[in-house]
Amino acid sequence: MSKLFEPLNLKNHTLQNRIVVAPMCQYTAEKGYANNWHLVHLGQFAIGKAGLIIQEATAVAPEGRITYGDLGLWEDGQIEKLKEIVGFVHSQGSLIGIQLAHAGRKASTNKPWINRNQFAPDHENGWQTVAPSTLPYHEKDHPPVALSVNDIKQIVQDFKAAAQRAVTAGYDIIELHAAHGYLIHQFFSPLINKRTDEYGGSFENRIRFLIEIIEEVSKVLTTQSLWVRISATDWADGGWTSFDSVKLSQILKSIGVEVIDVSTGGAVSHQQIPERENYQVPFADRIKKETGMITGAVGLITDAKQAEQILQNNEADFIAIARGFLQNPHLVYEFAKELNVAINWAPQYERGKESF
Repeated sequence: MSKLFEPLNLKNHTLQNRIVVAPMCQYTAEKGYANNWHLVHLGQFAIGKAGLIIQEATAVAPEGRITYGDLGLWEDGQIEKLKEIVGFVHSQGSLIGIQLAHAGRKASTNKPWINRNQFAPDHENGWQTVAPSTLPYHEKDHPPVALSVNDIKQIVQDFKAAAQRAVTAGYDIIELHAAHGYLIHQFFSPLINKRTDEYGGSFENRIRFLIEIIEEVSKVLTTQSLWVRISATDWADGGWTSFDSVKLSQILKSIGVEVIDVSTGGAVSHQQIPERENYQVPFADRIKKETGMITGAVGLITDAKQAEQILQNNEADFIAIARGFLQNPHLVYEFAKELNVAINWAPQYERGKESF
């Protein structure tokens, strides 16, 4: 019996299988507004029967975008198109989540297919970045402005307001992006966070920003499952560690977070990532074993048997895949064939089974 194609039960929702489309930025929004590209991009994965589709990092404030093409949810007008996307995904039997984010010092960059250079604050496509401290990600970047306590409190409220809009739009999962060197992660990492106030120094102070976001976001949730994506290690001496991630996950479990979506890296440019097959799986495994949390594994998981083995080994509860879905939006069909599992295809595509 394939575990990959078993349902995954959450408190208020059930994934039809354990294959999750990881968030993938498309850099195609206009002033934060979704369009038909996002509808088709996300909708195709639902036609392909992914258990859950997590929408790309969606900024809670304009200056929280990575690029000027990022999605946003900082104003009510942005809800309408997202509601249409949610409705279509639901119509195909999949769940949909949204990843709420703020890029902090890694914001104000160009679209990656042009280059990844950071724009100056006075550029038409740029703005002044913010962070816990004034250290830039790259030496050539424009230094961020260190957030005041009042600024921090405002961003906490920005996350809450965006979550309320996500609830209105109908998302099943709210995922807070605390990974890959973006703002919440910037507070975590002692390599970035050099503050001496209540948001810096000790472990408890460095996680305070996320805890306050969760406390506020939780107030507006109804049936939504609250997830947090973390980078389990900075892959750099003196940075955030897997021990920190376990400790954080224990705290998050106690305040209502249901799932830890486990990735790594992204905090500092001098990181040393040993990229290889399953290189991030041990972190999901450790958090799962030591905290009892539902965890997801992601990163260089490329085929069905590999994904199945991770679940059979009880190293994670679901598999999140990004680039594989860009290469084949109907990857779930392929995985089912590889594992000899019969699944229902979208009826419009059923005749394709004959030669598959």
